[in-house]
Amino acid sequence: MNTLTLSTHPIVADRLTRLRDVNTTPEQFRGHVHALTLILASEATQALSLQDSQVETPLQAHTGSALQEHITLVPILRAGLGMVSALHLLIPQADVRHLGFYRDEEKLEPVAYYEKLPKGQASDCCLVLDPMLATGGSAIAAIDTLKEWGCPRILFLGILGAPEGARALERAHPDVAIHLCGIDERLNEVGYILPGLGDAGDRLFAT
Repeated sequence: MNTLTLSTHPIVADRLTRLRDVNTTPEQFRGHVHALTLILASEATQALSLQDSQVETPLQAHTGSALQEHITLVPILRAGLGMVSALHLLIPQADVRHLGFYRDEEKLEPVAYYEKLPKGQASDCCLVLDPMLATGGSAIAAIDTLKEWGCPRILFLGILGAPEGARALERAHPDVAIHLCGIDERLNEVGYILPGLGDAGDRLFAT
């Protein structure tokens, strides 16, 4: 898995364990996702390009650095919404574009239901956000869409993955860097990650 990077931060390990706990409330779950995303995003965005930026301090002019690329956050609905606020703390100028997929429970394949990308306005770099990388179907479909839009650089950020999903995403898009907080044992017969943490969308939004 050449494109897969797993966070080894000790706080990530601690928060991920708390996230899995069946007794974790939706409010606590959202807090853990926020904290995990902050750390993961800090690690995943280390290679973003910079350009010189001149500012005035209270004492004199200073030439510092600013992000060079136009960055767009792309949460996969609905669970990806739980990761947006943490990314906006780090990159407040980033645009947000939503992509919606639901899973056909019989075929375990993604079905698109929402896509609204402004034609001719593709970003330099898109960060695809989805807490769970299970079969990889939604992530692959989202990245297919972003490449058709014209985005030249794409990163996938997720909280938890399965080996099957990571392999599928790597095969489909070997140029996309995958950043995860952890990777679990396997998928069960209905496409859920084991041991996993349940349905991230349900736990985020108390549904």
